[in-house]
Amino acid sequence: MRSQGMSAQSDRLGRMPSLGSLAKISVGLILIAIVSSAFVYAETSTVEVNGVSYDVDYTGTEVTVSSMTADADFVSLIIEVDVTGSPGTLEITLDRNFFDSVYQGEDDDFIVLVDGDEPEYSETNTTDQSRTLSISLPFGTEEIEIIGSQFGSSEDTPVEEEVIQPEEEVTPPVEEEVIQPEEEEETIPTPIEKPVDEKPKTECGPGTILQDGVCVLDERCGPGTVLEDGACVVEPVTESEVAPQGLGKQLVIGVIAGFIIAGIVGLVLAIMSKASKSK
Repeated sequence: MRSQGMSAQSDRLGRMPSLGSLAKISVGLILIAIVSSAFVYAETSTVEVNGVSYDVDYTGTEVTVSSMTADADFVSLIIEVDVTGSPGTLEITLDRNFFDSVYQGEDDDFIVLVDGDEPEYSETNTTDQSRTLSISLPFGTEEIEIIGSQFGSSEDTPVEEEVIQPEEEVTPPVEEEVIQPEEEEETIPTPIEKPVDEKPKTECGPGTILQDGVCVLDERCGPGTVLEDGACVVEPVTESEVAPQGLGKQLVIGVIAGFIIAGIVGLVLAIMSKASKSK
C-alpha cells in the first residue's frame, strides 16, 4: 500500500512543469504584453481652441500620434502621425463640446483626409456627448485632417442678442431768416408807338394823275397827249390798243368778201339752171 502511494505521488510530480518551463512561459507572456502595449495603446491629447483646452481620447493600432492641433479658420483637426504597420488604425473620440459636424440642427458626416486623400473610415459610436471615428491608415501616413462644422458647442455659448437702440433724431438749430428790405424796382415807361396810317399807293395809267387818292384825267394837256418832263407829247399807242381795232377791220372785210363770193356762186348756179331748162 505504501509503495503504491509513493508511486502515485511520483507520477503527479512528473506531470507538473519544471521551474525552467515556468520561467520560459513567464518571459513569453511579458514579451507579448510589451509588444502588445507597443502597437495598441489608448492615450489622451490636449488641443487648444480660442484659448480653451480640450482633451481628446484616441486609440492607435500600429500608429503613433506625434501632435494634434486645431485650425479654427478651416474648422479642422490636424493630427501628425507615424504609421508603422500596414494598415494602421486610429480610433478617435470627439467630444461634441469640443468639435462637431452639424448641418441644419442634425449630425453631418465629417470629412477625413489622409495625406490629402480620402481614406476608409467609419463612425463606430454616436452619443449625445461624443462621436467616435475609426480611420484606416496606410503605411507611411504622416498627416490626418478631420473637417467639421464648428468648434465648441453652440448651446454652451449663448449668443447675446444685440439690442439696437433707436437713434435720437437731432434737430438742427433753426437759423433766423434775415429779411432784406426789398429794393424798389425802377419802372421804365414803355414808349407807345402811334400807328401810322399808310395809304395804299395807287398807280394811274397814261393820261391820268392821282388826286386825293383817285386817278383823274390829266387836263393839263390836250386829248391824245400826256405830260412828260414838263411838256405835252403825243400819247404812245400800245399794241394792246391797236390790236382790237385791226381785228375789227379784218372781220368786216371778211364778212363783205363772204357776201360777194356767195353772190357770185348763186349767180353761177342760176345761170346753169336756166341753161339746163332751155336744153
